[in-house]
Amino acid sequence: MTRYNWQLKDWPNFEYSLQNIEDELFLFAEKTGKVTGILHALPESTQMEAVVDIMVSEAIKTSEIEGEYLSRKDILSSIRKNLGLVTSPEYIADKKAAGIGELMIDVRNTYKEELTDEKLFAWHKMLLRGSRGIEVGAWRMHEEPMQVVSGAMGKQKVHYEAPPSFRVPEEMKRFISWFNQTGPGGIREIRKAPVRSAIAHLYFETIHPFEDGNGRIGRAIAEKALSQGIGRPVLLSISKAIEAKKNDYYDALQKAQSSNEITEWTNYFVRTILTAQTEAEELIDFTLKKTKFFDRFKDQLNERQLKVIRRMLEEGPKGFAGGMNASKYASIAKISKATATRDLQDMLKVGAIVLFGDAGGRSTKYQVNF
Repeated sequence: MTRYNWQLKDWPNFEYSLQNIEDELFLFAEKTGKVTGILHALPESTQMEAVVDIMVSEAIKTSEIEGEYLSRKDILSSIRKNLGLVTSPEYIADKKAAGIGELMIDVRNTYKEELTDEKLFAWHKMLLRGSRGIEVGAWRMHEEPMQVVSGAMGKQKVHYEAPPSFRVPEEMKRFISWFNQTGPGGIREIRKAPVRSAIAHLYFETIHPFEDGNGRIGRAIAEKALSQGIGRPVLLSISKAIEAKKNDYYDALQKAQSSNEITEWTNYFVRTILTAQTEAEELIDFTLKKTKFFDRFKDQLNERQLKVIRRMLEEGPKGFAGGMNASKYASIAKISKATATRDLQDMLKVGAIVLFGDAGGRSTKYQVNF
């Protein structure tokens, strides 16, 4: 019979060694300081754009990890609304997008506060707004086992089984106490923020206290732990780094839930956070480039051209998939291909775009010229 970490006598006394990740922890601290310095040197509007871009990325990717693909436009509207950046907010049709946007802002705004069950219930209500058939804003209570499974009906493989529901209130009381005691200044303080974040995420996911939404709330808890440790709202997307290698995440989590010796899990999670921090640096640099680009070309491009450029830049530092061509341009701007070709030629002439890949005929593609 498979034994899980919560069934062992030493639960939840996690043990780990930091010997193999000392360099990564030092680099994370160094990069965090660098990102803070870069951000503070930017104009306030550019700072806010970088913050919004990273929160949108986190909201999208934390949902995609769970197989939910939400509208970027709705998430962006929700985040901008909750930050007070719009005077007349747009109607957001997708309640899940509205909820995840609200959750992102609340995690950011309340990072200094102690964790409570009331806060977790509030996050759960935000996240699962409009959901039916499940208990929202309360611990799970069903008698059947809470299992993580994969595979078709009848051929399902059980990857993990959480503690039974009757144990959840006591387990969560102990987890919340642990989280608050290990924070900055706490009686059991864990000084390395990425390490505390790693343990907090594993500990919460092991209990799996809700009927749904455990992964997303668990990653919000990991973000809260990081923010508390560095003394400001963290500026990175853990979920984006996880989603890029999702199978590695599930494999590491499954392995960690079989023992309370969690060195391997801690190593994995700290390195994932470092990847996220590096990507955040790239995104801030990209945001600065965007600002300079629009300052330079806003009076040289028409509304159609600006609309297409904005759409291209939505894809982030890695650029618009496959580059831009006349057909894509015509579809985005809702114009004829001939007009699209003229617009692209005009943009090429003023230096707003450059040729990308093999040029000539139908294969001519363009990318933004930074």
